[in-house]
Amino acid sequence: MTDADLATQASLEVLSTRLAENDPLDINQNLFIEQVKKGVRESLKPKPDTLETRFVIDELKRVADEQPHQVFIKSVGTVQHLGNGIATLSGLPMVHLEELVTFPNGVQGMVLNLDRKHVDVILLGGDSGIRGGDVAEATGRRLSIPVGMPFLGRMVDPLGRPLDDNRPVVPSEYRFVERIAPGVIDRAPVDTPLYTGTKIIDALLPLGRGQRELIIGDRQVGKTTIAIDAILSQKGTDVKCIYVSIGQKKSSVLSAVETLKAGGVMNQTIVMVSSPDDPPALRYLAPYAGVTMAEFFLDQGMDVLIVYDDLSKHADTYREMSLLLRRPPGREAYPGDIFYLHSRLLERACRLNEENGGGSITALPIVVTQRGDISSYIVTNLISITDGQIVLDTDEFNKGNKPAIDIGSSVSRVGSAAQEPAMKSVVGALKLELSQYEEVARFARFGTEVNEATKRQIERGQRLTALLSQGPHKPLKMEDQVVLFYALTNGFMDEIKPDNVEQFSQELLNYMYNHGAQPLDQISHHRELSEETAAEIERELELFKEIWKKKAKKIS
Repeated sequence: MTDADLATQASLEVLSTRLAENDPLDINQNLFIEQVKKGVRESLKPKPDTLETRFVIDELKRVADEQPHQVFIKSVGTVQHLGNGIATLSGLPMVHLEELVTFPNGVQGMVLNLDRKHVDVILLGGDSGIRGGDVAEATGRRLSIPVGMPFLGRMVDPLGRPLDDNRPVVPSEYRFVERIAPGVIDRAPVDTPLYTGTKIIDALLPLGRGQRELIIGDRQVGKTTIAIDAILSQKGTDVKCIYVSIGQKKSSVLSAVETLKAGGVMNQTIVMVSSPDDPPALRYLAPYAGVTMAEFFLDQGMDVLIVYDDLSKHADTYREMSLLLRRPPGREAYPGDIFYLHSRLLERACRLNEENGGGSITALPIVVTQRGDISSYIVTNLISITDGQIVLDTDEFNKGNKPAIDIGSSVSRVGSAAQEPAMKSVVGALKLELSQYEEVARFARFGTEVNEATKRQIERGQRLTALLSQGPHKPLKMEDQVVLFYALTNGFMDEIKPDNVEQFSQELLNYMYNHGAQPLDQISHHRELSEETAAEIERELELFKEIWKKKAKKIS
């Protein structure tokens, strides 16, 4: 350091002393002091004097830049309380909502509550091996599950782990469980039919690809049967199917799987199971995981049918979790966001326009009622979210009328917009006729005298009711239904007793497949009933009617 540098540093010390003693200094003097400080710092920096020194400094910088230097910051917390699938932790200062947390035993959890002093985490596995005082680490990741074509034909849990055997599933990719539903601009109108194989639904309550149709009814009245039949009806089509079981008995799920295998549709179906003994978190995540798998096929331009069986148990699981998380209860002890629970799920079912691939997700959510009360809290929420409802009546079920659909309370808000021209031309005003028959039949039960026209109306209604009756797991193709409804509406069943309608229908279809398959193929191919095809059906019906009369005479 030169004499000038020493003098400058001494001056700086004098000025700093004066400033510390609160001597009055103006702004210019303060600026001068800062400039002097800067000059001193620059003068005190070591300066390379030779070429060799510069080379050594540059080489040291290059080596330092090549060395790996990373700083890892982990957000950790301590388990304060554990029970019922919920863990309360202190710490975790940088954790986010829905972030995954790893516990010492390898089980992961998802953050659902953030408070100033603690964090609540739902466990995605068993709590054995986790104790108070254990340290949990935040992963910085959101929950994602594997998706892809290899999951077809498999039975998995909500995290994508196989349950049917030990054979692993190689996923196509991983996707976040929570996702924002497609916007209105990305969607297309629902106008392509999706046949369920159930005559009364396909004729009077038609469904379209991309629709959300709610199935309502008490316990053990055939709700799951209708949904399974809808999946069975997709055999031979390009529709992928997903059946989500939420808190159902394992025996019921295995029975459904065996039915799907026997029906030949298991190879295009994914069965997702969350049983009652699973942690609440898995039952809560099951429907969201199911629709996440469905969205993989949606983005490939495919059509998907997904069944949620059932959302009543899903709502009960969320209520259980919310009370354990100390969230304030509302009506019927459900939390205030119970509507958002299902709306954000069902809004993901849609039909995309051609610019976005043209795929669709059709949702059939199931909800359970108590003694037929469709005005209960969860049921009314779901009715307002969906595009229609299929209501099953317990009294009709007990009478043996299956499927026990209450046609007066059921509705499809898409309606004939998603119905093939062939079906639309033969069903006509059948729904009105059925409603009028039920009204007139009530008076006839009380012994009221009715005229001949009313008697004929009652007899026709009885035949229609018998025709719409259908056994479980016996879905009918669209062209078969068209022939049956054509025979009814054109008077070919007027002389058939209601008790014989089922046998007449079965033998008529057998005859058509053996002797009149051409009109069936034309209906299946063109999806409409032309005059030539109608004439061929008329001719075959006349021939079959003569065969039926001869058979009836032999029996009598």
